Amino acid sequence: MPPPLILASTSIYRQSLLQKLGLAFECCNPDIDETAHSNESAPALVLRLAKAKAFAGATQFVDGLIIGSDQVAVIDGQIIGKPHHFDNAVAQLTQASGKAITFYTGLALYNTATGMMNAEVEPFTVHFRQLSHAQIVAYVKKEEPYYCAGSFKSEGLGIALFTQLEGRDPNTLVGLPLILLTEMLLAQGVDVLA
Repeated sequence: MPPPLILASTSIYRQSLLQKLGLAFECCNPDIDETAHSNESAPALVLRLAKAKAFAGATQFVDGLIIGSDQVAVIDGQIIGKPHHFDNAVAQLTQASGKAITFYTGLALYNTATGMMNAEVEPFTVHFRQLSHAQIVAYVKKEEPYYCAGSFKSEGLGIALFTQLEGRDPNTLVGLPLILLTEMLLAQGVDVLA
């Protein structure tokens, strides 16, 4: 029997994605400081935070495979996170309009029994349409993407903001790269198709 699967996240979006794999899992709040270090790149930040979340989950569950994940977007070389309110969401989408924005999602899988940690960064790029201020305001009012990095929900109306998506796994945009996770689980002896 495989060890219990633990998602070190309170994100309803990540929980919903993980349910796609049809595996039983539990969730916990990793409760870590997500502040970027001085001069830390986006990939380094999300990799560090994904590992920290997995380790934090391991303090709450002594037996299991602990999943940690973190995501940021980069616009014009600047790391952006969740907008948290209307004005920031409008500002983020205004800045993104007509540009290609890269999302970096760090994924870590920690096996508490062996101490083995697998961790990688999965990039995903979205190309935004040229958006008017009225379109941006209307979108933010309709979908209220205040807790989504980049101020959109690609699994909802946010898809209308883009001209093109580039990446290996569209689930990455929502915050949990399932293709990569499936590979990591398989390396730990967990076959989601078995």
